[in-house]
Amino acid sequence: MNGDILYSIGELARRTGLTVKTIRFYSDSGIVTPTDRSPAGYRLYGIDAVARLDLVRTLRELGIDLPAIRKVVDREVPLQEVAAAHADALDVQIRTLRLRRAVLTVVAGRGSTADETELMDLMHRLARLSEDERRRLIDGFLDTVFDGLQDHPAFTAVIRSLTPELPDEPEVEQVEAWVELAGLLQDPDFRTSMRGMARNLATDRAPDDALGLPRILAEAVRALAEPTLRDGIDPEGPDAGPIVEALSAHYARIVGSPDDDALRARLATHLDGMNDPRRDHYLRLLAVVNGWPAPDSLAPALDWAVRALRARSGA
Repeated sequence: MNGDILYSIGELARRTGLTVKTIRFYSDSGIVTPTDRSPAGYRLYGIDAVARLDLVRTLRELGIDLPAIRKVVDREVPLQEVAAAHADALDVQIRTLRLRRAVLTVVAGRGSTADETELMDLMHRLARLSEDERRRLIDGFLDTVFDGLQDHPAFTAVIRSLTPELPDEPEVEQVEAWVELAGLLQDPDFRTSMRGMARNLATDRAPDDALGLPRILAEAVRALAEPTLRDGIDPEGPDAGPIVEALSAHYARIVGSPDDDALRARLATHLDGMNDPRRDHYLRLLAVVNGWPAPDSLAPALDWAVRALRARSGA
């Protein structure tokens, strides 16, 4: 009967394709135990050892560690559970390898004429692209900009819209954009500028406004000022008057304040704060990293609106 057949360690090696040394290691580890001993004291294994060793070899080839294999072959944990855990671990490794490939492609693409010191600096910055590093950097930036405002209803969507999310399989241009974006995230002057804008807008937001003042102002300026730019209307000329009146009336309704010179001066200050060129640059890089459509620059419209408002507010 097959159940009575016993194999020496050498015969077991020939049947399984494993080395004698490997089988002895698994035997000493308790993963495959001998059924009996020969009169000379050599280990003898039953037919079930062949099946166990085949399973062990397969699991080792899949990168599963010996403690987990022992639990599987001893039926302490289901094979499905171990497979799922290791599949998740492999997903992380695959994402890491893809990111490393993108990093090396970026560096290689700099060409032989690139300054080696700059390449080393770039390599160092790119190498710090672990998910934890990215998350700490992003959270630090957002915590500084929106300190005390995270629960403010006006800024929930704003914070989400300013959060970069590098994909698991980034393109070369996304890695390059992230490196540049990371520099902006750490720029203390940029953080201060963004924080001041957030504070001003949070102060002005009407309690019953469900959207968020930054987006409302950007949309209003784009809708009202951009056509005047195309038409070549002088922001300080008489033809700009109706545009300024519409913009200030819209702002007055949002914040619930009288539409007067003081309100127009305040609006001009807020729009001027939004018109930091680094903000535009941040939004362009953010779009690349997140795979969003490239945003149109609001800077020309903001410039026009600020000049027009200040010409009519006494500021």
